[in-house]
Formats: sequence, C-alpha cells, structure tokens
Amino acid sequence: MKVYSIGFTQKKAESFFGLLRNEEIKSLIDVRLNNISQLAGFAKKNDLIFFLKELCDIDYVHLPELAPTKSILDSYKKGIISWEEYEDKFMNLMVQRKVENIEKNIIKDGCLLCSEHKPHHCHRKLVIEYLNSSWDAEFEVKHLV
Repeated sequence: MKVYSIGFTQKKAESFFGLLRNEEIKSLIDVRLNNISQLAGFAKKNDLIFFLKELCDIDYVHLPELAPTKSILDSYKKGIISWEEYEDKFMNLMVQRKVENIEKNIIKDGCLLCSEHKPHHCHRKLVIEYLNSSWDAEFEVKHLV
C-alpha cells in the first residue's frame, strides 16, 4: 500500500502541485486542525479542492481526527513540551480516537497534508507510523519535499 505525505510550507504553488502531479495519488488527505486560515492561499480548503481537481485530478478529504489538538500543538510550538512528549501525547490521542477505524481505502494511494515542510518533526509521519502498525500494512511511504 502506497502512502505519501507533503507539507505546504516553503513551497510555491507550482512546486507543491508539481510534486503531487508527478505521483500516482488519488486523494489529498488534509490532516490539519485548521484548513481555512493558513498563510499560503493555495493551501486553504476551498482553493485546494479547486486546484487539486483542475491541475492534478486528485480528490480532497479533510480528516481532522488525524490532527493534534490545539493544546498539544501549541504546547509543542511554544517549547513547553519536547518532541518526544508531543509524540507521546499525539500517539495516545490517536489511540483514544481509534483512528485505526478509518477506512483503509481513504489512505491507500493518498497523500497526507499538513503545514510542516519536512516530515521529521511532523504529526503526518506519526499518523503513518501509527496506521502502519495498527493495520500491519507495511506502507510504501514517500515524503514529498
């Protein structure tokens, strides 16, 4: 099962949509808590829906249950908790939310989207790791940067 991830920060629209178009992606899975007031205009929900369909023939899905809570995210961004603490809190949140019950076909050949440029300290990487473990899926993972 293939799964991709991408962040929109530090990307111009041409690069962002080019990366998506060069892969066999069927849907962009928005795993951001807030998908309407981001800095990059092309990354707002309604703009994404339009551009994805017109430029890439990719569907848009918003799954906020795969996003951290505002409290967890703010604590990490403000340096109140470390990455390791963030990771632990977010993994526990996914267990509580039972995100493994998400339909596999939504994730299969999909690309998880959030704002972070690279996946190293990003929850989209944690979502992929959690689902891979829960589903025993052995994802073929490609982070688009």
